[in-house]
Amino acid sequence: MPLVRLAIMVLWVGILAGCASTPQSDVKETRAESMGYVGSADYLIGVDDQLQILVWRNPDLGVSAPVRPDGNISVPLIGDVQAGGRRPSDLANVIKGRLAEYIRDPNVTVIVTQLRSHEYLTRVRITGAVTNPLSIPHRPGMTVLDLVLEAGGVTEFAAPARTRVYRRKAGKTEVLPVDLDKILTQGALDTNILLKPGDVVTVPERFF
Repeated sequence: MPLVRLAIMVLWVGILAGCASTPQSDVKETRAESMGYVGSADYLIGVDDQLQILVWRNPDLGVSAPVRPDGNISVPLIGDVQAGGRRPSDLANVIKGRLAEYIRDPNVTVIVTQLRSHEYLTRVRITGAVTNPLSIPHRPGMTVLDLVLEAGGVTEFAAPARTRVYRRKAGKTEVLPVDLDKILTQGALDTNILLKPGDVVTVPERFF
């Protein structure tokens, strides 16, 4: 029994020593990352999203706040920064560049802790010969098949092999072919496109 107690005490001493040797700023960042949503590399920050901005070894420059209706967020030392419409990694680079005028080699992390804009700014839609045409918030990792299943599958009148994804890109509409028939009947996922916010999936009806 004394040996067991001694082992437990040694273990606790080791844990406490490890915590004591970790800089407080590093602990703060680790906790924040474990609680937040770093999200997809393609996620675009929207109005009312809750952001946490961390500057390594400069905790006073960090901030946790929602994106304002004008799309900006205020950061200590540099003031307002446009966050809306940017990816978290891009926003981190912008903040890093502006902070570099005041501190040496800043290390900036941007975490989206609450996806509040997700419901109305980043949606995907499916129309045509599906059981339940719908418009839903985009989720990182969502594919055409995921959206089709959300819509209850295709109808008996569908021509799934002629499914298309319509995507706005650089002010133009890009049309991406999807062979939904092979996806559903053969499990061939070559055209099971990874969806992006704003995509519209259309499943046409077959010709009679």
